[in-house]
Order: sequence, then C-alpha cells, then structure tokens
Amino acid sequence: MPETWSHRADLASSAIDERHAMRLWGIPKTNLAAATWPAGAKDKLFWHWHYWWQAQYLDCQVDAASRRPTKSRKRRIADTLRGIQRRNRGKLTENQHYDDKAWLALAWNRALALEGSRRPRALDALEFDLLAGIDPVTGVLPWRKGETFYNVPSNATAAIVFARTGRLDKARQIVDWIFDNLVTESGLLFDGIRMRMNGPEVVEKIYTYNQGTVLGASLEIALALREDVGLGYTDQIDSFEDSQRADDSVFYITHIRAIVQAVALHLANPQGVIVSPESESGEGDGGLFKGILARYLAEVAVRLPADSRENIATKKVAARLVLASAESLWTHRLEVDGLPIFPAEWTEDARLPHNYGLGPSSLSEAVGLLRIDERDLSVQLSGWLLLEAAARVAASDVLG
Repeated sequence: MPETWSHRADLASSAIDERHAMRLWGIPKTNLAAATWPAGAKDKLFWHWHYWWQAQYLDCQVDAASRRPTKSRKRRIADTLRGIQRRNRGKLTENQHYDDKAWLALAWNRALALEGSRRPRALDALEFDLLAGIDPVTGVLPWRKGETFYNVPSNATAAIVFARTGRLDKARQIVDWIFDNLVTESGLLFDGIRMRMNGPEVVEKIYTYNQGTVLGASLEIALALREDVGLGYTDQIDSFEDSQRADDSVFYITHIRAIVQAVALHLANPQGVIVSPESESGEGDGGLFKGILARYLAEVAVRLPADSRENIATKKVAARLVLASAESLWTHRLEVDGLPIFPAEWTEDARLPHNYGLGPSSLSEAVGLLRIDERDLSVQLSGWLLLEAAARVAASDVLG
C-alpha cells in the first residue's frame, strides 16, 4: 500500500514536470511552473506572478525529494529557488501579501533543510519582514500591507514559520488570537476579522485551508512545548503536571482534536472525502485549498503524540480523511499520455483542460466563456499535495 501511494505521487510529480515546468525567460538553471496547461503566452512569460503557487510548487518538490531523493529532483529544487529569486529580482519581500510571503518562507526553509545549502540573506529578510509586519495593536499580521483585515491565511501560516524557527512566543500569540476570535460553534474556523469604523467585523467564511494551517501551527507549537520539558513521542504527560509548558501543550492538542473532528463532520462527505464548502472556489487560488488541508491532516496523523486514547483516535481520523480523499481523487482522474489530470472537486470526474492546446472547438471557448478549473496549476498541485500526504500516511503505522 505505501508503494502504491508513493508511485501515484511520483506520477503527479511527473505530470507537473511535463506540463507546467519550464525555464524562467529561457534562463539556464532556472525553473518555475506555468500557471496553466496548456499555457498561454503570458503564462509562459510569467507575466502575472503567482507568488504563493510557486511556493506550493517548491513545497511539493521538497515532499517528493524527501520521500524518494534523486539527483534530478534536488537539481530541480535548486533551479526553482533560482527561478523564484530571479522573478522577484532578488527581493523575496517584494509582495504586499503576508500569507504569500509566509508560504515561501516555509517552503524555502524546508528546501534548505533538505539540501543542506547555505542560507541566503533574502530568506532572513523575508522572515524579518513577517515579524516587522505584526500589528502592535492586535498583535497579529494583516492580510497585506496597509490593510485592516486580519485573517487566518496570513497568521496561521506565519505562526508555523515562527514555531519552526524558534520564535515560539510569537507563534503562540498569533494562534491564541485565532482561537480567541475565530472559532465557530461547529469547531471550524472563520476566515478573519475586518476592522470597520463601528468596530471589528468577523468574516464568517469557511475555507478548508484555514483549518489546515491552524492544525499545522498548533501542532508545531504543541511539539515545541513538549520538547522544552523533555516529553518524548509516547511519554505520559501526567508526570509533568507541574510544568506550565507541558500543560500549555495540552491546550493546543485539544484544539487539534476539535478541528480534526469538525473537519470530518462538516468538510467531508459520508465516505470521508474532503469537499469544498460553499464559500470556496475550485479554481484559481481556491484550487489549492483542499490540498493544504490534506498536508496538515497528514502532519497530525504522523506527528501528533500517541500518548492518549483521544490522540490516537484523532490520528486515525486524520489519516482516514487523507487516504479516503486520495482514493477518490485517483478514481476521478483523467489520464493524458499516461499522466494524471486531477479534478478540482475530489468527488467528481476530472475534465480535460480548456482547448487542450488544439484551438477553440466552440464559439463559447473562442471568446473565453468556458473555463475549466483543471487547467489551473493550483488544482493540479492540490492533487499532488494530497498524494504526497497519502504516501506519508501510508508509510506510517498510524492505522496499524
């Protein structure tokens, strides 16, 4: 079973490499992923810069290279890092959106850990930019510079960065704000808070990736707190009741349990397949959302300490959500030249991307009225994310 999912993840990687990967402006030793397939002229030129899509592309490459290291994969990662830097003219901070920058910091740090290469100054500047962006009044990040909208995508993603880079207090400050302000009655998380003239207004939209990033941030914080007091993977917390930090880790683990349960109840069908809520688009940026949730459900399944019945049950629920979703994705795929095209909705059959490079077959296609979600890089990356998550879960012993 683990070999099956690893093979399928390899096919997803090959599909992106074949259809989307190309040099930036023809520059040797660079690599980026075109935003569409078949790619139009502007997409081939990277005219519009899909900053956080490239970060997810990099992260997927790191997943694949971590799972099965090859020279070609490591070389492509190095080329992608160069491509991202070149397209940003060497300044990774040239972006108004803090969630985009946090995604890139996460992926870049993972790539460096895999490669063991020297840390560039540009990455230090990117992390400092995130820290400097924290609003002194609310204690959290706005969605973008100059905004008064404080949302989960910017904050939970940045909290993962902070927790992984030793800035645990900042990570906790941010995640605590999310739990204080954005937890719904169902246990899911709203999108954010917009500051209005007459006071704060909660944006009551539910997105799958917000649940994922908060799971990821909470898990990193809980594990860091346990490590501080010497708790191992299976050590019992009971003997550390006098340790405030050990008690604090339980706070975040309790939230993890609640979110996983809420996802299973409200964001999955009866077969356990993750589905998009009404507020979520299946294309564009929204095409990536379910894959991000799957990534962090896999993190919970594999890394949550198995030191209580509640935790073991949560790990199994998370694992089943990932594997059921991956099975449905694979069942509903299309294949072109032996490589998969994934559906935007994991419970529905994939559609052949618009035109398939053969020119318009109808008037509506010719004038751009018909748009097929599967053409977007985001949708295909989401499928790759899910299969990497499934490969990771299947390789663990979480389901016995």
